[in-house]
Amino acid sequence: MEEELKCPVCGSLFREPIILPCSHNVCLPCARTIAVQTPDGEQHLPQPLLHSRGSGLPTGAAPAPPLDHDPAPGQACSGGGASAAGGLGGGAGGGGDHADKLSLYSETDSGYGSYTPSLKSPNGVRVLPMVPAPPGSSAAAARGAACSSLSSSSSSSITCPQCHRSASLDHRGLRGFQRNRLLEAIVQRYQQGRGAVQGASAAAAVAICQLCDRTPPEPAATLCEQCDVLYCTACQLKCHPSRGPFAKHRLVQPPPPPAPTEAASASPGAAQGGPSGGGSCKSPGGTGAGAAGGSAGRKFPTCPEHEMENYSMYCVSCRTPVCYLCLEEGRHGKHEVKPLGAMWKQHKAQLSQALNGVSDKAKEAKEFLVQLKNILQQIQENGLDYEACLVAQCDALVDALTRQKAKLLTKVTKEREHKLKMVWDQINHCTLKLRQSTGLMEYCLEVIKENDPSGFLQISDALIKRVQVSQEQWVKGALEPKVSAEFELTLDSEPLLQAIHQLDFIQMKCRVPPVPLLQLEKCCTRNNSVTLAWRMPPFTHSPVDGYILELDDGDGGQFREVYVGKETLCTIDGLHFNSTYNARVKAFNSSGVGPYSKTVVLQTSDVAWFTFDPNSGHRDIILSNDNQTATCSSYDDRVVLGTAAFSKGVHYWELHVDRYDNHPDPAFGVARASVVKDMMLGKDDKAWAMYVDNNRSWFMHCNSHTNRTEGGVCKGATVGVLLDLNKHTLTFFINGQQQGPTAFSHVDGVFMPALSLNRNVQVTLHTGLEVPTNLGRPKLSGN
Repeated sequence: MEEELKCPVCGSLFREPIILPCSHNVCLPCARTIAVQTPDGEQHLPQPLLHSRGSGLPTGAAPAPPLDHDPAPGQACSGGGASAAGGLGGGAGGGGDHADKLSLYSETDSGYGSYTPSLKSPNGVRVLPMVPAPPGSSAAAARGAACSSLSSSSSSSITCPQCHRSASLDHRGLRGFQRNRLLEAIVQRYQQGRGAVQGASAAAAVAICQLCDRTPPEPAATLCEQCDVLYCTACQLKCHPSRGPFAKHRLVQPPPPPAPTEAASASPGAAQGGPSGGGSCKSPGGTGAGAAGGSAGRKFPTCPEHEMENYSMYCVSCRTPVCYLCLEEGRHGKHEVKPLGAMWKQHKAQLSQALNGVSDKAKEAKEFLVQLKNILQQIQENGLDYEACLVAQCDALVDALTRQKAKLLTKVTKEREHKLKMVWDQINHCTLKLRQSTGLMEYCLEVIKENDPSGFLQISDALIKRVQVSQEQWVKGALEPKVSAEFELTLDSEPLLQAIHQLDFIQMKCRVPPVPLLQLEKCCTRNNSVTLAWRMPPFTHSPVDGYILELDDGDGGQFREVYVGKETLCTIDGLHFNSTYNARVKAFNSSGVGPYSKTVVLQTSDVAWFTFDPNSGHRDIILSNDNQTATCSSYDDRVVLGTAAFSKGVHYWELHVDRYDNHPDPAFGVARASVVKDMMLGKDDKAWAMYVDNNRSWFMHCNSHTNRTEGGVCKGATVGVLLDLNKHTLTFFINGQQQGPTAFSHVDGVFMPALSLNRNVQVTLHTGLEVPTNLGRPKLSGN
């Protein structure tokens, strides 16, 4: 709450807060610093002053209009030398020098301006500098001169530091704005409850004069309740005489001094309200009326226009409290007014109601903050997990590359050894042949050297053959290397390099989806169908490919899948009436199936509400009355089914005969969805029915007539159908008289209400009925 109690200009707790027209609050001393002269006031300035403004203000600041001037001298600004307002009237009459002298005692700089945020100000508020009073001058005299020189031709404005809206000041200056005494009281209570800084100022042992220019100030002798200012005896005689406009003011004894905790909790700016305070204003509420309110009860605020009158009414048009004189003499006479107490209670109620919404939002915000903090922790944990996973994946790639490198090196080694072996084999073979050829050549040369012809001829033929054979051994290619020194192995690493360069995160780490959240406000049941809705929790980054919805059998049995898809809303039809089903859902993606949601319990209707189905009926069937009344356009029997389907339980519905002409034979019963629609109900094996005329009725199935019973129908008759799937029986009632029951032969499956009729009959369907317990027994006939 402390931020709500701080002034947007000074950043400290509010001192003498005033309410601006925009409903924002600002300290009165701070308001004096941000109020500026508007451009409209320039035409009233003397020519020398305009000239000095354009030349950079060489001699002093131009005067500003009065900011918090009140016509009564006793209500002059408090705060030594920094709260008097320089008047322009004297400046106009006395020349530029006089105006510049007066500007020395003004609490704003000369010239005009508007709200301009400053980077040097922590609150972004432009605070106009204060000019101290010249040495040797009397601050009180300066204040009196400044206030007495008020000129109505000046124009001032103040800009709200929060919303930047400007408001013009009237002749009363800042005193024209209402003082927020409620906020002031809350600030005082807050300071008392917060506790004080130990060793706070004990200097304020007694209340001191707020207008005294002595050092130190004299003790206060009186307090004016209307001016809310403390005076010593001398200042009271000089600034607040008991005559003229001050004759009606009430002077009382000063209040007791504030407690040490209160004095300690006051801001430093409020404690520097003396003559050397540098432009700060002493808060009367801090040492005067405010302290009195802390010990003797808060004083009721009085009307600023009629100071002796308390507020008693509330002007609805002006949205402000008024006194009874404002209604009789003031401008509120023709306005709509209401009692102050009633409006007080009404606005309190409105504020309380608005606070409820804010409280709910604050609770949601707290829960959201908890969620965000959990997300922070999850981000830290997931970040560490993913870093470890990334390192493991990269290490796996490096290991795979190392293993492949070893395989490739093995291949190169084998190729090298193979080439070396081939070359060495060829070297050895060639060396052997060369040695043989060389020996043969040397031997032949020695033979040629011999001169024995007969001996030469004895061996020449054999030598010639040997030389020829030796020459033939050096065939073509025998002197060529069998292998090349080059390795015909080329490693294609370019695709792998590209893959490494393109290695990046395709998507976030894919995990199984989280638990879906069931939207209970959208889950509902209708008759024997249930509708379920769900959604994924916020901040879910795992992709979801679809959902699996599971439902039990309504008897506490095993769950079974009833829907698989991407939709988050599903309706399941054809369930049992008066049964309790449990449902749950889970999400799945490529990484797997996520956990189940919480189980939701759904109860189907106790009784069935349905109508005739226009989509399943024969085209000759005519439906009306919201599909509850049926007739036919053909003389032949035509079949129409109901919109409900039964597979379990006991169900009862009635049909009222609205029209019955020429003794037709309508048939009532149940049937499968595939029943034949262009003949009487019960003539095929897909229907079980009772057909009836005006005298008797028969049960019919597979075109077989049984259980003839006395009692027919006529206009106005009521036919009841009781389907008991627990006992597998079908019972009929005509005007409350039982016609049956008839066994189903333990046939299982899904059955739908059915009816066959022609154009001579019109019936109306009634559903949602309880099972009858007091109907009559049947009257069986002889056949």
